[in-house]
Amino acid sequence: MGQATRTTKLLLDLGKRRQGGANTGKRAALDATVGLLNEARAFYIDFFLAHADKLCERIPYYSEKHLEMRERAISANELLSWAEACTVETQDHPYPWPGWNFTEAFPAMPFVYRRSVIKDAIGKVRSYLSNLAHWEKSGKKKGKPGRPGARDHPTLYQGTCSVERAEGKRHFVRLKVYDGRVWQWVNYPVVCSRYFEQRLSSEAWEHKSPILVLRPHCAEVHFPQTKAIAAKKVRESKLDPDLVTVAVDLNVKNLAVITVRQHEHIIETVFVSDAGLDQQRYRHLRRIAKKQWLSGKPVKGEHSNQQLWRHVQRMNADAAHKVARSIATVCAKYPGCVLLFERLRKIKARGASKSRRMNRKQANQLRGKINQCSRENVFAQGMCTVEVNPHGTSQYCSRCGHLGERFSYHQGQRIRVKWGNLFWCPHCHYEVNADWNGSVNVHHSFFHEFHWQPRGIRSG
Repeated sequence: MGQATRTTKLLLDLGKRRQGGANTGKRAALDATVGLLNEARAFYIDFFLAHADKLCERIPYYSEKHLEMRERAISANELLSWAEACTVETQDHPYPWPGWNFTEAFPAMPFVYRRSVIKDAIGKVRSYLSNLAHWEKSGKKKGKPGRPGARDHPTLYQGTCSVERAEGKRHFVRLKVYDGRVWQWVNYPVVCSRYFEQRLSSEAWEHKSPILVLRPHCAEVHFPQTKAIAAKKVRESKLDPDLVTVAVDLNVKNLAVITVRQHEHIIETVFVSDAGLDQQRYRHLRRIAKKQWLSGKPVKGEHSNQQLWRHVQRMNADAAHKVARSIATVCAKYPGCVLLFERLRKIKARGASKSRRMNRKQANQLRGKINQCSRENVFAQGMCTVEVNPHGTSQYCSRCGHLGERFSYHQGQRIRVKWGNLFWCPHCHYEVNADWNGSVNVHHSFFHEFHWQPRGIRSG
């Protein structure tokens, strides 16, 4: 039993007013709202740090499971009620503690925003106290945790945010914001698609509180969703004689080679090409390397070629999501299957020019991103992912298990190269695509066949 999480991002239209976007005053209201909430969060962080003993308090309770009195840590909701009783003027508590009058410092702040910042402050202070206790227990002199910061993305509880539909296909988000004087409701145009509506209308996913993410040149509202997942354990799945395994071999030109195996036979194969991504990325990185060489020694703390780097990162992220979607589509055809990846950790780019080394590093990061996105997409469908031993998957024959060689054809002649496109086995004379051979060997590694059989304990 587990939980899958996904986030749907809705971009606020902060373009020109004549083009249907929000005006500059609405953008300034977002900045003022975030700034005021950061100040309120700092207020409660100082409050909880000044009363840190309260966060460590133990509450006695009666356990119906064990039929006895036990103790537990005070909950976040109990801390929230205690903090409001100490800092907010109400009819039941008309006199807040001296020096901690929140109502006087932040008049007319909506209670939902106040409770949001209190919950944020509780999490930050508890994390800080826990890390500080571990550091003190370790006896180290360096690495002392710093005080928690107050800046964070505001959480929009119910009553502060809603998605409305205007005439036609236009949508807008209705937010309660602070314009510098009063709190008021403001409508923000959004860029909404049918995919957004499909994701939010899915009954299988539970909705959580949205989060406002304010960036220098854009603003977004993130809608997180969770889903309870019941997936079988890998050991239990291995006992099933009809088990289907989906192996993925990640490469550079062919970003992924997907093979599906059942009853010791490959029943489906899918090649996912990079569509020229490697060459495009290399050209951008060559420009970056040339600019860095012309500018000389970089200044510490400064980042050069930020636009080019952001473009390269967007290219990688887009390719990773597309490949992960292809993998999830194949897995969806076989419910209860197990997804297999190679356990790749240390891959260092050596030799060649600086631009080629950077390109190899970006390609390696892309593999990790594909692995991560595929895990999340497949787990949301109730399937598990396993990383297998990668030793020899590209060197051994997937048919007989003997050591082979990789080669390519150049002007009609066979040339043996380390990164050849084809694989040839001198024992059984089997010739096949090298990436496909590696993908099939991932299945063998999972089932401990051929070269990947467990070795016995050596005596003596």
